[in-house]
Amino acid sequence: MARPAGPNDKSRYPSEPSLALEQFMTEYGTSILRTAYFYLGDRHLAEDVSQEVFLRAFRHWTSFRGDSSVKTWLTKIAIHACRDKQGLKMMKEQPTDPLLMENSVLRSVEEEALERLDQTTILKYIAALPVHYHEVIYLYYYLDLGTRDIAEATGAPEGTVRGRLHRARALLGEYLAKEGLVL
Repeated sequence: MARPAGPNDKSRYPSEPSLALEQFMTEYGTSILRTAYFYLGDRHLAEDVSQEVFLRAFRHWTSFRGDSSVKTWLTKIAIHACRDKQGLKMMKEQPTDPLLMENSVLRSVEEEALERLDQTTILKYIAALPVHYHEVIYLYYYLDLGTRDIAEATGAPEGTVRGRLHRARALLGEYLAKEGLVL
């Protein structure tokens, strides 16, 4: 489960920005790429934003106070970079996980199609939610962030995040029930 924000893990990382950057990229590169893709819906833009996130982290590592976990801090940078890139508009196309595409050679066509269908179906309903709802669903379930971390990353009060998460679950349940799908 997600660690709460607060006492941080900054001391786990080297104080030298270039060494810390290498560790960030190893630990969080996949998560940041997925987050950027979720927001932007375009693999190339997501890769550009991911690079920008780690560049910003490199530049600001020495000034990072550690009020939150490094994962939360990087996620916050990613969210802001994505919002900057898109002008606060969420994608309209149905998202799929870009990292699944890289491994598709290892699976049969049927397995890949079924897995994409399952993921696309759920993500389609998540993407249909209003922006502030699908954002909290993604951060909570896909990035495994707690409500305090989501509040830190998005700039919304924690109570608001909890309310949005509750409402998002209810709406998602309604969408899936209408389609005869069970969560």
